[in-house]
Amino acid sequence: MNCKICSQENNEIFKSTILNKYPTAYFYCDLCGFLQTEEPYWIEDAYRNSINISDTGYISRNIYLSKKLTIFLFLFFNRKENFLDYAGGYGVFVRLMRDIGFDFYWSDKYTQNMFARGFEGSLSENYEAITTFESFEHFVNPIEEIENMLASSKNIIFTTELLPYPIPKTSEWWYYGTEHGQHISFYSEKTLRYIAQKYKLNYYNLFGLHLITEKKIPNYAKYLLKLTKFGFDDFLRRKLKSNTWEDYLKMSKHK
Repeated sequence: MNCKICSQENNEIFKSTILNKYPTAYFYCDLCGFLQTEEPYWIEDAYRNSINISDTGYISRNIYLSKKLTIFLFLFFNRKENFLDYAGGYGVFVRLMRDIGFDFYWSDKYTQNMFARGFEGSLSENYEAITTFESFEHFVNPIEEIENMLASSKNIIFTTELLPYPIPKTSEWWYYGTEHGQHISFYSEKTLRYIAQKYKLNYYNLFGLHLITEKKIPNYAKYLLKLTKFGFDDFLRRKLKSNTWEDYLKMSKHK
């Protein structure tokens, strides 16, 4: 089986069982450090519910990321431009960011927009940056997804857990997610650097917040993100104008 990132031939390194019933082989690429399952023939079963039942951190993760992104977008991006949250789930993050004062839009092919209705976007438009959290590991065709995003913005901000080394067995790493079957692509830092270089972009790992970007981000940026514990995001938020009331007025006209 060829690597879905660099097309080199992969080696099968172990087998596991997904959803307690689908025997599955995992393949590792020595060239780019990418780990993938075999073609996910169980995918329809895995997505009977797009947000899996074991994702108990869904709300807290979105709140946490909204604080980090308030600092990051305010300081290093044009905060007056449009942003897209790709694979945005129920729209919680978009609503949070609009309430803070950023012009965010939602896109997700598989999940109902519940909290950011009326603020749908698409990859046919251009954006200052695209955020996409806990989605890279779901991509069946990662390069296709990444190229689609790069056509709309040369700045992708995302989260995914990096593949440890040595590569753990499925019983040793929770992120394989064999109980829900939705995680099929696993990236090492080597993989993400390979992807960035492929498109002549920069890669940064800011304490787990990953960037593939055309921008030059200073090394101290990752330390600024830690200032959420001291309320730095709240300080910056006071310099922004929330969209909550204007969004209400706009959506009221659609009743």
